[in-house]
Amino acid sequence: MEGLFGSYRVLLAPMAGVSDIAFRSLCLEQGADLAFTEMVSAKGLSFANEKTRHLLALADGETQVGVQLFGHEPDVMASQAAWIEDALGENLAYLDINMGCPARKIVSKGDGSALMKTPGLAADIVRAVKDNVQHPVTVKFRRGWGEGDETAVDFALRMEDAGADAVTVHGRFAEQLYRGSADWGVIGRVKEAVSVPVVGNGDIRCGADAVAMAQQTGCDAVMIARGAEGNPWLFAQVQAALAGHPEPAAPSIEERIAMARRHARLLTQREGRNIVRMRKHAMWYLAGLPGAAAARGCINYCTNLEDFDAVFDELLEIAVAHS
Repeated sequence: MEGLFGSYRVLLAPMAGVSDIAFRSLCLEQGADLAFTEMVSAKGLSFANEKTRHLLALADGETQVGVQLFGHEPDVMASQAAWIEDALGENLAYLDINMGCPARKIVSKGDGSALMKTPGLAADIVRAVKDNVQHPVTVKFRRGWGEGDETAVDFALRMEDAGADAVTVHGRFAEQLYRGSADWGVIGRVKEAVSVPVVGNGDIRCGADAVAMAQQTGCDAVMIARGAEGNPWLFAQVQAALAGHPEPAAPSIEERIAMARRHARLLTQREGRNIVRMRKHAMWYLAGLPGAAAARGCINYCTNLEDFDAVFDELLEIAVAHS
């Protein structure tokens, strides 16, 4: 596993509704060592749900992918992890078990970070998955469930004892959702406690952040989530900073709009004309640009590539006028 993180030190996190093949393609192009699919429901896979299986499609040129599975039934998690391994074969880098998602619709079913409240069950899931697959199995979790009640170190030790090959730690409590700041100290405390590799996650928004996290925590790799939304260039900045080189300059307005266009086209190739999920990506790409505030209303009505191109054309004209 040490060798794996020697190759994959800068990771794109699994994000529901975000890390599809279009976004993964752009982040890999900009320097991500490995990207995760959107988190996959074990229960959905067990029903042979085509919408769920669709999440496992590979991007063009994507030879290796990480897959994060969520659920709370050890037997279902194990059987579907084995199915994923068989389906992806050599394209699968490793399997991650989601024990960190704090979304209400996830935790209300006992999935995601709700498993931090039942560490015995969480350990059973890891054991069951490990017994049924050959690929490395990792676990992603948070600082703890309740705000102020840090359980990550004990939880990490339990996951290691159950057979986890590595752990990813997000520095917020589940009840905290995404409020406040991530505490990187907990990543370091977990790193000191376990012998398996540790991936740090939370609030990496520039290359200097990744360097600081690595220095402060000793983590073996960094995982980037929201910081990359509308900003796949972040991976190039992180790679440069970790290598001790100057970070590339922030993209120009023209480059941001051009990337948004490419993203929309990649989504069209997969989703057809109805690419409404591009709306949120467009908001992220264009945030802070001249005319972006007024464009939000138009973006909310975009339903096809032509609609998005019209918005991008207008913003480019405004940008040129302001330059």
